[in-house]
Amino acid sequence: MTAGLVISAPASGVGKTTLTLALARAWRNRGLKIQCLKSGPDYIDPAFHAVATGRASVNLDSWAMASDAIAHLASRGADADLVLAEGSMGLFDGVAARGVSGIGATADIAEMTGWPVLLVIDPSGQAQTAAAIAAGLRDFRAGVRLAGVVLNRVASARHEALVRDAMAGAGIPVLGALPRHAEIALPKRHLGLVQAEEQAEIDGLIDEAARFVVEHVDLDAVLRSARVSPPQPAARHLDITPPGQRIALARDAAFSFVYPHMLEAWRAAGAEIVTFSPLADQGPDADADVCWLPGGYPELHAGRLAANRHFLDGVRAFAGTKPVHGECGGYMVLGAALTDADGARHEMAGLLGLETSYAKRRMHLGYRIAELAGSMPGYGPGARLRGHEFHYSTIITQPDTPLAVVRDATGAIVAETGSRRGHATGTFFHLIAEDR
Repeated sequence: MTAGLVISAPASGVGKTTLTLALARAWRNRGLKIQCLKSGPDYIDPAFHAVATGRASVNLDSWAMASDAIAHLASRGADADLVLAEGSMGLFDGVAARGVSGIGATADIAEMTGWPVLLVIDPSGQAQTAAAIAAGLRDFRAGVRLAGVVLNRVASARHEALVRDAMAGAGIPVLGALPRHAEIALPKRHLGLVQAEEQAEIDGLIDEAARFVVEHVDLDAVLRSARVSPPQPAARHLDITPPGQRIALARDAAFSFVYPHMLEAWRAAGAEIVTFSPLADQGPDADADVCWLPGGYPELHAGRLAANRHFLDGVRAFAGTKPVHGECGGYMVLGAALTDADGARHEMAGLLGLETSYAKRRMHLGYRIAELAGSMPGYGPGARLRGHEFHYSTIITQPDTPLAVVRDATGAIVAETGSRRGHATGTFFHLIAEDR
């Protein structure tokens, strides 16, 4: 069986993604097969993983997924030399109420798989205290094992020595120490990193990060710290219902937020996916039996989308006889209008009455569980779905018939019910799994 490591940290913004990509590329350059995975509901990082490794990455989510589904997804690394599972937020961060198999924390995945945790620690503004933080994380949960730490953004040789000495006193191996290096910083925007497909220079950035890590991290020691996962019962496939037999899927820089495991599950169930680009003014395939608009960054392209008449007319014509569904950004584009960050109002498809605005940003973030009040592609009334919502739009109006009763992870009802009108439906959450 393949050995694995979980890469985590005390908090967001410490350098987990950069280290994951650099390690993956450095080992790939040595001829190893590396499989990356992502803990939590992140749409962007798996695409970076794929660039670094040449292999598709998927999300593991303990709040939304059953343990056998997680084992099934993790098993895609069976033919690899090493699995690297990148965490989200801090190691133990999750929601207040347990979901299907955990609270959505990276620590849940580490305990389920038995893979040790490689901690990324940024000791900026401190020295010996970094060892206390690492020791606290090591001892917080009995089922989570620590492989060691990599220090990121150390200020000087003296600073590094102070931290190393304190870590040694706490019995924590330091497997590398990275000085500050602005050249490998990945560009960011309001929902996280700028998408891999939008960065022509991303391959060079990952190569530079790999070169830098080779100089400052003991790759052999990190590789030796990985452990084989104990045998776990795994589902033969993910039990996810495709929305149709032939799916017209919007796919470009404005519509890219769809979980890779969902597309794989649709295909595994026999569905065919035919992509089209709204930004290129393409409409959905008329021979498809459902149209699906995922989320992404339509707010950055609102003027262009509003001007693309072939796309808008094609979606409207499709919705005259067949179901069309939008998730988050896709839902906004199916609505009446979207106001961008500069305050300009852009007419959208008008299949739903939803109006949203980015002129005054308001963050909506969290897990969602929905009980459908009406049908949407693939699911009938009463179906329960688990997903995640993350956007910065203000809802101006949501006048149509609610699609579902939607609750957050604690069970509290939220106002973002989704909408349905005719053959059009939309939700603010992105579907992760069915709740069975």
